[in-house]
Amino acid sequence: GIYNQAMEKLISWTQSTADLIPNIERVVTGLYTGVINVIAWLKNVLIGVIVMLYLLNMKELLCAQAKKIVYGVFPVTVANNVIERFRFIHQIFGGFIIGKLIDSLIIGILTFMVMSFLQMPYTLLISVIIGVTNVIPFFGPFIGAIPSALLLLLVSPKQCIWFLVMILVIQQFDGNILGPKILGNTTGLSSFWVLFSILLFGGVFGIVGMVIGVPVFATLYGLAQEFIHAMLDRRGIDAEGNAVAEEIPDEDNVFE
Repeated sequence: GIYNQAMEKLISWTQSTADLIPNIERVVTGLYTGVINVIAWLKNVLIGVIVMLYLLNMKELLCAQAKKIVYGVFPVTVANNVIERFRFIHQIFGGFIIGKLIDSLIIGILTFMVMSFLQMPYTLLISVIIGVTNVIPFFGPFIGAIPSALLLLLVSPKQCIWFLVMILVIQQFDGNILGPKILGNTTGLSSFWVLFSILLFGGVFGIVGMVIGVPVFATLYGLAQEFIHAMLDRRGIDAEGNAVAEEIPDEDNVFE
């Protein structure tokens, strides 16, 4: 009896081990792949930060070299126009991105303070999510609020409702007061074109397109508008599409 029981346990352990080994291999392979992906991502981020610091440190030198190239290749009139266009692009991108980063930082800190006051869980994590996704215009608040609300729903449905109310109030404050104060009218786009640019560039380039879509489209829109106005001026048409009347001399001075 003891021999038979020992043999049965040995056979069952052997079968369970045979099933366990492939599962262990899958788990180890998955962990290895995940660790490699995280290391690769951290490496890319580190390289990006190093390159960014080098570029910022060499900004004045690179700008001076670029101006020399432009004035060396093109005539002075054309070179002045090229430099002026690049200043316009820098104004659009710089004003929008820096203003949006400051706005998102304030929103993240405000979210952290309100959630701490209401004693909600995952305060730091959710505040970071809200602040980071707020960089994306229009859709950013929804992208950050939905997963955060689902996370709170697993803990407490009541706190989830309070969180949604809080986000609605904060976003109203951001959209109507804080955002216009910080950003002003840096892009010159209407709400329709902002939404259009986010959908267009987001569909083509993903999350990165949603972030840079507004300043890129604002730049193209401004350059196209300037080009159209210049063409209208050449043809003697004003901005409203009306022909500019030629100046008619006074009758008294016709024969002078």
